[in-house]
Amino acid sequence: MTGNFAQCQWPVWQVDDLSACFQNDYLRVLIPLIIVAVSLLQIISHNLRRAIKSRRSRRDGYHPVSDSHPNTAAEHTAVPPDEEIAEHEEDDALEINGGHLSLARTTTKGSIVQADVPPAARLSVTVEFLAIVGLVITSVLSLIYDAAGPSFRLGDIAAILTWSYVLALTSLRLFLGNTKWRVPRLWNHTATLYSIQWLLSLVFFRSAWIHPVSKLSQTLTFVEFVLISLLFGMAITTRKGNKTVVLEWEDGVEPSREPLASLFSLATFSWADPIIWKGYKTTTELNMVWNLLPKDKAGAVLAEYRAMKKTGSLVLHLLKFFRTDLFTQCLAAALGGVLTFGPTLLLKAILEYVEQPDNAPINVLWMYVILLPLVDVVRSIADGFALWIGRKICIRIRAIIIGEIYAKALRRKAATSKESVLGDTKEKSDEDKGGILAKAKRFLGLKKDGDKKNSDGADEADAGKNKGKDDDSSDEQANLGTIINLMSVDSFKIAEITAYMHFLCAAAPVQLTVCIVLLWQVMGRSSIPGLIVMVILLPVNYLFALGFTRTSKQILKATDKRINITNEVLQNIRIIKFFAWEARFSNIVDEKRAGEIKALRARYILWSCAVAVWNSVPILITFFTFLVYTLIEKKPLYPSVAFTAISLFMLLRIPLDQLGDMFAHVQETKVSIDRVDEFLSEEETEKYEQLGTDNVDEEGRKVIGFRDATFIWGGKDEVKEDGSQAFQLLDFNVDFEIGKLNIIAGPTGSGKSSLLMGLLGEMTLVKGRVFCPGGRSREDVRPDPETGLADTVAYAAQSPWLVNADIKENILFSAPYDEQRYKEVIIACALERDLEILDDGDETLVGEKGISLSGGQKQRISLARALYSNSQHVLLDDCLSAVDSHTAKWIFHNCIRGPLMKGRTCILVTHNVQLCAPSADLIVVLDNGRISAQGPAAEVIASGKLGEDVMKAKSASAEASQLPSRVPSSVGLESGATAVDSSNGGTSTDNAEAKKKKEKKKKNAMDEEKAVGSTKWPVMKLYLTAMGSWWFWVVTVGIFGVQQLSLVVTNFWVREWSNQYNVESSPGNTSHALYATQSLGLKAHEASSGFAASSPAYAAIASWAHKANSGTIMSMVAPEVNVAYYLTGLAAIGIVGAASAFMRDLWVFYGSLNASRKIHTRLMDSVTRAKFKFFDVTPLGQLMNRFSKDLEAVDQEVVPVAISLLFCALGIVITVIIISVITPLFLIGGVFITIIFWFVGALYLDVSRDLKRLESVQRSPLFQQFGETLSGMTTIRAYGDERRFIRENLVKINTQARPFIYLWACNRWLAFRCDMLGDLVAFFAGVLVIVTLGTVDAGAVGVSMSYAISFTESILWLVRLYAINEQNMNSVERIKEYLEVEQEAEAIVEKNRPAENWPAEGAVEFIKYTTSYRADLDPVLRDITFRVEPCQKVGIVGRTGAGKSSLALAIFRALEADAGQILIDGVDISKIGLQDLRQAITIVPQDPTLFQGTLRTNLDPFDTFTDEQIFTALRRVHLIGADEPSRPSTPSAATMLPPTPEIIGAETETESGEATPTSPTTNKNIFLDLSSAVTESGNNLSQGQRQLLCLARAMLRNPTVLVMDEATASIDYATDTKIQATIHELTSTIITIAHRLQTIVDYDRVLVLDKGRVVEFGHPYELLTKEKGDFKEMCEISGEYATLLKTAKKAWQGGQLVDVGDE
Repeated sequence: MTGNFAQCQWPVWQVDDLSACFQNDYLRVLIPLIIVAVSLLQIISHNLRRAIKSRRSRRDGYHPVSDSHPNTAAEHTAVPPDEEIAEHEEDDALEINGGHLSLARTTTKGSIVQADVPPAARLSVTVEFLAIVGLVITSVLSLIYDAAGPSFRLGDIAAILTWSYVLALTSLRLFLGNTKWRVPRLWNHTATLYSIQWLLSLVFFRSAWIHPVSKLSQTLTFVEFVLISLLFGMAITTRKGNKTVVLEWEDGVEPSREPLASLFSLATFSWADPIIWKGYKTTTELNMVWNLLPKDKAGAVLAEYRAMKKTGSLVLHLLKFFRTDLFTQCLAAALGGVLTFGPTLLLKAILEYVEQPDNAPINVLWMYVILLPLVDVVRSIADGFALWIGRKICIRIRAIIIGEIYAKALRRKAATSKESVLGDTKEKSDEDKGGILAKAKRFLGLKKDGDKKNSDGADEADAGKNKGKDDDSSDEQANLGTIINLMSVDSFKIAEITAYMHFLCAAAPVQLTVCIVLLWQVMGRSSIPGLIVMVILLPVNYLFALGFTRTSKQILKATDKRINITNEVLQNIRIIKFFAWEARFSNIVDEKRAGEIKALRARYILWSCAVAVWNSVPILITFFTFLVYTLIEKKPLYPSVAFTAISLFMLLRIPLDQLGDMFAHVQETKVSIDRVDEFLSEEETEKYEQLGTDNVDEEGRKVIGFRDATFIWGGKDEVKEDGSQAFQLLDFNVDFEIGKLNIIAGPTGSGKSSLLMGLLGEMTLVKGRVFCPGGRSREDVRPDPETGLADTVAYAAQSPWLVNADIKENILFSAPYDEQRYKEVIIACALERDLEILDDGDETLVGEKGISLSGGQKQRISLARALYSNSQHVLLDDCLSAVDSHTAKWIFHNCIRGPLMKGRTCILVTHNVQLCAPSADLIVVLDNGRISAQGPAAEVIASGKLGEDVMKAKSASAEASQLPSRVPSSVGLESGATAVDSSNGGTSTDNAEAKKKKEKKKKNAMDEEKAVGSTKWPVMKLYLTAMGSWWFWVVTVGIFGVQQLSLVVTNFWVREWSNQYNVESSPGNTSHALYATQSLGLKAHEASSGFAASSPAYAAIASWAHKANSGTIMSMVAPEVNVAYYLTGLAAIGIVGAASAFMRDLWVFYGSLNASRKIHTRLMDSVTRAKFKFFDVTPLGQLMNRFSKDLEAVDQEVVPVAISLLFCALGIVITVIIISVITPLFLIGGVFITIIFWFVGALYLDVSRDLKRLESVQRSPLFQQFGETLSGMTTIRAYGDERRFIRENLVKINTQARPFIYLWACNRWLAFRCDMLGDLVAFFAGVLVIVTLGTVDAGAVGVSMSYAISFTESILWLVRLYAINEQNMNSVERIKEYLEVEQEAEAIVEKNRPAENWPAEGAVEFIKYTTSYRADLDPVLRDITFRVEPCQKVGIVGRTGAGKSSLALAIFRALEADAGQILIDGVDISKIGLQDLRQAITIVPQDPTLFQGTLRTNLDPFDTFTDEQIFTALRRVHLIGADEPSRPSTPSAATMLPPTPEIIGAETETESGEATPTSPTTNKNIFLDLSSAVTESGNNLSQGQRQLLCLARAMLRNPTVLVMDEATASIDYATDTKIQATIHELTSTIITIAHRLQTIVDYDRVLVLDKGRVVEFGHPYELLTKEKGDFKEMCEISGEYATLLKTAKKAWQGGQLVDVGDE
């Protein structure tokens, strides 16, 4: 017996069972013993590795932790230590023998850890142990009694060995499971062994049932089967590993139930049941969504990713990182791919049996029918598993990419002069050679812009911009729009592809291979032509893929441009509205949008062509194959052959579709990955290298300052086209006084802010050294125990940077809250009264960029943040500019010189030298990038470098440090209770009121509204009507009908043809053909590759596609058939079908582009015409989310899904009609199935819709934080707070991933249940066949079974497509929300248009005017009445919050009147159109607003003035001297260009073009050249220069009425004085809101406001001489009373003289 062991005769299948030899030698002996051996080896090797590891760690002992971290930018943005999770082997988890739940509070992140012990763990192991003992006994009995005969002895011995081994493993689990000797992962071994043994025992059980050897052997086999089934059942239904699982409740978020799931639950996704049920009963909210698994959290993933050494490109690095997951995914997909063909082959076998039932016993048929659902369940599990792993990779890869982009954003250089276009790598291809390909590409719009002519005006600018690219791309950076796009669009694209990689690598190739083998078996050599067609198709698919890549690049580039300009328009929306430029800027955005739509059109044409090709392939293949088979090989084409072949060809199309499709997706993703890679390899800040870890010089002294340092903005050797270089700080040698007050002064644009930036390490260091603490993370620096101060830097930027949180959070900036210190800071920064006025006190949300606060409030909050911090060194950039003079004085004495600054270094940039200089310890005066004077205060003041006023002021300032007689009300020292101090039972009534107000729930600006319930009809209607009118839809229905018909006609045509072959056979057989023809048409909706192209997932699930297949092998004589006729007919029908598919896609895409264009235009109009308050409460991140992600969905996702949905619905209708005609009985079953499907679908739809909405809403905070970080990068770095922001970013990534991953869990849940239902249908149809055997012919069987299978498939798709469609409509819904925001009044009111020259005089009159910001708030202006005569200059003063800026807003109708009216030249402004009003008057707002472009595009965006007029305006604001020569701008300004590099420097060009060095380097005045670049938000100019530029822009318009809101706050006093002189020369009516009293003290009138009411109105001199007047009191507090009185008197006397003269 042993001699011929395992040498069985083939075939091993004999009629109805496997041969005895095969069962014994292979299934009983070889397979079990091999598995036992593998298991044993694995356990031994694992434990050896473990032992070696533990010995090594013991031997190595503990090394002292070295503090030698490299001080690099990357180190500062690494994953914070508390975010990494400790890696432990999954089996070495907690061992807790306590109760079912033991709670332990852990210190990390305040989360609660719960150890979840599996129920009855010990009992189940005991049961297992007993069952295995039973199995050993049965094997021994079988051996002793020779139950199965002598030839089976070896099998019995093998069984005893196997079960003894299993018994040993179970004993180890039972007795050592909870001790320190336990062996890890034994459960995995026993579970695997049970599963394999159970599969084998099924075979033995069936054999014993149908061919019993003896009664004893049958009984023993049955007992064995029952025991193994028990073990298998326990293994798959107890928790995986049967061990205690540690669950972490983080911030009250429930942990995922996935770790508690059994194998069965994991396979069927039953662990997601609680989510589905909860979501069905109530609306799913974010707090109901489970947490991610610890290993899926962003921090853990990033830490692990960064621990792996980076090699090669980003793609390879990512592939290497995910290699294990991808491999597992591919294995599962390959298994699914093979099993896809199971139902096809089983169906064929069933039909052959029905045809010739005498060939085998009936049990074979039962086996086929039972296998039908089983095989498919396994396939469903394998596919589900592959897709789920894909989704897990998806959230991890997203965490990696967003995390890396964010960390990189924190490491960017502070400013560079050039901008790079990502993904714009030089592609040299031979397409320029012309030829057909090039023409085709040009036709499809795939030709690159540069090849022919530039596609739009902006590209010319780009061309100019990229000219210098080749020579020096070292110092280029992506702009903000691009970075936000990388994070919003590219990261999602990259993550999306990973979820489907297994199609490309495993599923499709496996299916192709299997299919080709089967075809060869059916058709023989005739299948070759079909395969040739497929091979030819591969390069065609590849070309399509290339086309998709090209179009994707173009779309992304166009989108980047549009988003960038949209971002800028929305950032600067206020100035655009004030100047009535909405329509013009909308046009600029529309131009960019047109470029994007053009790129989309090319993409859609290409797509339609691809669909047409994919649709015509099966027809081509079928045609050629049958042609060869019938005409060349002259074989009769029996239905069995024909329909098996057709069905295999249809099946073959799925992997081909997938491959072509995935090629396109992979190419597209490659573009995105390259863009990200390019961004990640941009240059980084040199801050940490410049500053080092400490600021100690060679002699070991702590120093803050510079040694022979020269700095430049941008690259070191960067030179502009005109030979000049960027702004430089030259030869700096300064030692700031540590622990004292240092002042930096100098005219506007002299480099004061740059000096602070240089000190912080943000500029490029050309030579020398810089000393300043700041090279270490704030978290690593311990405060000095005596002073409580840490050796770190706090910084208040000139334009205050605030985060979108409440005021308190902004001041604390996550430092620990100390109530006393906090109160003192509030008082010192004069914020007390502001907090009283604000609705929610210090809980008021500042809004995005502090939008809900005044300029002064923002500046003081920024100052309070620096003061509250424990940093020893405080850098303040012009923090006194936006506050009125008495507040400035208060802040200087109580904050900058106050007790909270004791022992701290303060470096203050200021123009207010009169106030600050006398008290300073060191003064540095700058002029054009050089130090013109430095030294102790007395010396510098005496030198006269600071002007004469300071010398006079010095004596006055000595007594100024005591407070004036009456404390300003913004400072509440007298009352013990402060606004902050509501806990001390403050007595004031204001406090009680404030408290009452505070009880209102505050709305977080980031809380985005989300709709609930299903998508409403108005949303659908919005999109459908945007696509086209009624005739568009008539045509659409027509085209869809034609395509569906072509498929049905194909079926009937092939039926006719096959009937010809059946003429001579019995009538019973005619319907074979028909049955099989269904397999051709039944997957109608799949033939629509429309969706297959848009979502590879489609194809995955579609692998059920053609389960319906066919073909009985009939041996009968073929009659003469006119093959040519039928072949031609088939081809014709196919061509019509493919053509109609092409037309259908083109037509619907045409509608889609229409909708995209209309919806974008409406959205842009709606947003730009919204009221001002809309922008106060809506964060930019939320708006940009609509313009980026939601619009992308409208552009690219809605339509492909909608096409497939319509197709699928039509397909179902047709299927139902055909089935009811053929087998009416099926309808009864169909009704029940539909009801169950409907129930499952309803469960899924609710929860999936909510989760999708949550996921969309959770994107906004991510975008928001990105934008915020990019604008506050220098502040974050100055504070050394990068880690905290990284931590917040990780939290936001996790929050966004939660709804996403569980949405996919629900998706897999649905898919599995639908597959199960489909399998049940197939099983019952099969049982029906057995019951009616002999009465129904094979053809009818085939029809009923194939349609039964296809019907459930179609319904599953309907549910899923409907869900995806709803999710896409969610984007339309979110856009619709913004189409309905409250709009401003009409731009033009035709019947009330003012005269052309209005306002001619410029008289402004307020009559009993009252207004408020919102109906539910108190009025900000109450009953205001005053009149400004033509050409008068009026100053408006008042404390913070008095209503000064509101008054300016009222004149522009940014606030509409609640009562009263405003007249300008007698015209009631509420009656005329906003455009007429705003174009006629001009404002210079508090925040200077500039656009990216050139000086010219900023001053005159629409080319209405000459260069000369512009230079005149620049001279008037003293940006250029009266005698400086100017250079006109060349490029056209209308195209709002991105900037050309702007650099200033060491060489000039001679006429011959040679560069000649000029004498000592100076910084060139960039305002002499109108083509000088202005970067985003004007960041390359100083705050003062920006204000002057805005003022010049206003003067260009030569307005009759000019409103100035703090227009010169950031300008040095000398320049301000000159500008005031210019203003006095103007013949306009001027209304100025001012904090500097000397600005307005010589005006014609002063209006004093307080709490929204007019307190005083008159000539400044009259008000100054009035007893106890408010204005007089302000002037006294400012400490400049005498000077002010003198100026006012002089002006008053001048005015009197004029009046006399007039008379």
